[in-house]
Amino acid sequence: MLLIAAALAVTGCAGPPSLAADRDRLRVVTTTGILRDLVRNVGGDRVDVVSLVPDRADPHAYEPTLRDARNVVYADVAFSNYAMLEEQAVIKTLDANLRDDAVSVSLAEEAVKYAAEIIPLVEDVSLDTVWLGLRAHGRGEARGATRTSAVELSAVAASGPGAIVAYLTGSFGSTERYIDSSDGFNAADGYRDDTVTLPADAHTHLSWAFTEPGVYTLTLRARLQVDDTAKPVDLGEATYTFAVGVDPHQAATDAGLVDPVVLDRGHADLTVDVDAASLGVRYDPSGGGDHTQRTLPADGAIVEVPAKARTEIPAGEDFRFLGRPGQPIYQLAQAVLGKHVHGEIDPHLWQDVRNALAYVQLIRDTLIGADPAHARDYAENARRYLAELDAVDAEVRAQYDSIPPGDRHLVTTHDAFGYLAHAYGLDVAGFVTPNPAVEPSLADRRRLADTIRTLHVPAVFLEPNLAARSSTLTDVADDLGIRVCPIYGDAFTDTVTTYVQLVRANAESVRSCLTPSDEGSR
Repeated sequence: MLLIAAALAVTGCAGPPSLAADRDRLRVVTTTGILRDLVRNVGGDRVDVVSLVPDRADPHAYEPTLRDARNVVYADVAFSNYAMLEEQAVIKTLDANLRDDAVSVSLAEEAVKYAAEIIPLVEDVSLDTVWLGLRAHGRGEARGATRTSAVELSAVAASGPGAIVAYLTGSFGSTERYIDSSDGFNAADGYRDDTVTLPADAHTHLSWAFTEPGVYTLTLRARLQVDDTAKPVDLGEATYTFAVGVDPHQAATDAGLVDPVVLDRGHADLTVDVDAASLGVRYDPSGGGDHTQRTLPADGAIVEVPAKARTEIPAGEDFRFLGRPGQPIYQLAQAVLGKHVHGEIDPHLWQDVRNALAYVQLIRDTLIGADPAHARDYAENARRYLAELDAVDAEVRAQYDSIPPGDRHLVTTHDAFGYLAHAYGLDVAGFVTPNPAVEPSLADRRRLADTIRTLHVPAVFLEPNLAARSSTLTDVADDLGIRVCPIYGDAFTDTVTTYVQLVRANAESVRSCLTPSDEGSR
């Protein structure tokens, strides 16, 4: 990292602010610009603070640079939001380059000690088959795992009348294969081509395709890679059974399973328990996530892929690995498009100003702990800023309250405004995709248009930093003759450069665009 710093100094490249090697002031690095602004208000002129993710960039997808790594090396204190908000590469850059004597705080996860209110990340997926994902359950701390550790789930064996393929459909319909039994499983390279990697305590979505009807089995083996240099920790293996286009009860009998639970609806995850070093299934027939799923052994469940899941392979190069276009296959849908790895907590806490108050208090106490000589300055800065945020909260609450209850329907670019709705009495009526880094499907577009028509929504809300990737929202709005209004989620822009400005801009935009009496809002 010192070589990186030297190289950057020699090139003299212009760019965003950087932390210096001197120790005149406390040096702080944050993951996002929003956190940077909170720190600046508490630290004042006693701190130098920079963010890894630039303004206007998307923290869900940002790839760190060498300059970012250099800033982390020099930092005395680091603040991330985490709860899996930031791209994993951002977190790895932070944790891998931070000095041993530096302080690192994940605000979303530790602010509950200061009365922050967290809400679950609820995914409302309406499918007529089971929604089948992969999950790494548990944090693995007793095994030395951290938030940068990797849990590897590898397919090591399969049986059945055809091939099993698990894949992801991402942006613009592009696909990425994770498991494919058609070409076997190669132990010599560690099953590299048939491995899914997750952070600990995370979940992801996949599509599951089967080329012929019948009974299939798939054996998964799990390992924990604590860090890049550690020897992998074996977490066990398990074999799962699928009834594809056949009666699941008869298939269970044929497979020797004794009274298994048929996974035919809701949400199921093939799961490795990192703490218990075992594999099984977590399942909620009502569609809930980790907090409502119950645990089943792998041989205590059978996944039903019903006859109605029969479909045809789409045209296009991206689906050629499944076979010829038009050829029939059986498929469990991915449910949510895009590479969408997440935990169980909605990470966008700052959309509720009361949660930002908790962030500020945690930042204050962290800075005091790192630099006690200036404790009085940090405490006084925080006191003033907390009073300002308290007044802003009351101000924007009055704006939201002025919107008639029947008109408080929020349709946005992606699922980032649950806290805003929860805190200020709004209803998140729809969003284009749960993840801003993906392209919506035709079904997403139809569902969005139907929601807008049914609720007589006068406007939709677009995050300026995602405008280039959000043509669906603007196209639907144009088709229906309604307004497109700005809303700020994860990032600042050239005109909204502070957290207080963000909060006020959102309140004014939502009020003016949803209130019928405002000119042009209908």
